[in-house]
Amino acid sequence: MDRQTVDRSMTDAAQSTGGVSVECIWPGPARLGECPLWDPRKNRLLLIDSDGAKIWQLDYDGSDARFWDMPETIGSIGLCDDGRLIAGMANGFALIDISGQEARLERIGDPEPGLPTRLNDGKVDAAGRFWCGSMCLDFKCKEAALYRLDPDLTWHRMDDGFTVSNGIAFSRDGKALYFSNSRTDESIRYDLDMPSGKISNRRPFVETSSYAGRIDGATVDEAGDYWGALFDGGAVARFSPEGALLQLVRLPVNCPTMCAFGGPDMATLYVTSATFSMTEEQLSQEPLAGGLFAIRGLDARGVPEPRFAVAGP
Repeated sequence: MDRQTVDRSMTDAAQSTGGVSVECIWPGPARLGECPLWDPRKNRLLLIDSDGAKIWQLDYDGSDARFWDMPETIGSIGLCDDGRLIAGMANGFALIDISGQEARLERIGDPEPGLPTRLNDGKVDAAGRFWCGSMCLDFKCKEAALYRLDPDLTWHRMDDGFTVSNGIAFSRDGKALYFSNSRTDESIRYDLDMPSGKISNRRPFVETSSYAGRIDGATVDEAGDYWGALFDGGAVARFSPEGALLQLVRLPVNCPTMCAFGGPDMATLYVTSATFSMTEEQLSQEPLAGGLFAIRGLDARGVPEPRFAVAGP
């Protein structure tokens, strides 16, 4: 575990429109910031730098930043009921303990050995299972898939034929799973049977021509609206459960990656961003790229994320 000293002058850029404010609270810069995740037990925000192979922990305002190095690229994390993290990594699923100075990993297994892919976006459902999709390393193949990891640490291939898995979230009633095949800008909704964990009736969700960019990481608020970070679109979009565009919140960076509600009152929308696809000229024009943003003043709140129900020995 290492701490980061943050020059607060690097995070004072803020903008406000119609009562909604956007502030960079942590400058990073992350090469591929992802997976902001509020832990209400610790009152801390977690996030990852996928390409930088780090898990970060911060206070609600971006202060007291510290990180744990990972041995490889990490695609996503979820909270576990035993205090550890469940993760999708370059070499498969793992349980991660960050309670000490050094992270401790327990490997679970790789669902795609030998394929030119890695695990990417993931989220825990209300039944304590971890849903995680893979992505093609060349951003071109169609060998990526969606998996469900159960508490007994067995995984199940739920759908496939994707390029980059993203946008995983669940409806408030637990009857729908949202998903984005983001490289092809395909937004998908499945019917979900929460007790069994089965999905069916795959169909389009969001009309992708209604916004610029591609839906990357996403979350659902307490009212059931779906919020997606628009990579290459410079905004976070809010959609109704029926897929209608309700709101766009502009950001001072072009490549936001994922959003999640958090903070003591669950009313702040945290948004990670990336720099990996940017040229030197683009980086000079977007000095906050790779930073973490806090959107406040929204008429929405989140709910605490479920925890992966790790089965006992």
